[in-house]
Amino acid sequence: MTDLEDKVREAVGKVVDVETGLTFAEMHMITGVKEEAPGIIRVDFVPSSPYCPIAFKLALDVKNAALKVNGVKKALVYCHGHMMEEQINEMVNADAEERKKK
Repeated sequence: MTDLEDKVREAVGKVVDVETGLTFAEMHMITGVKEEAPGIIRVDFVPSSPYCPIAFKLALDVKNAALKVNGVKKALVYCHGHMMEEQINEMVNADAEERKKK
């Protein structure tokens, strides 16, 4: 694991699941952190339930936490095991310009 991956894992691990009051680290919800290219980080997570009503918000919270880490230029966040994972992943990872077109 690179230094940047370690820092991102620590930062996103502090995100709190408001339904449980526990952090992602405490709940072991982060399944992977990978630096795909210099400054481009991929974070994979599993929500607490396949029907978690706040999975989109949690994905955004993870993305924002990763982007605050010094050295991260872009954060890609992927939710797994949720009934709407495809839609969540598409929305969270769409560029701002893409979202304006939709």
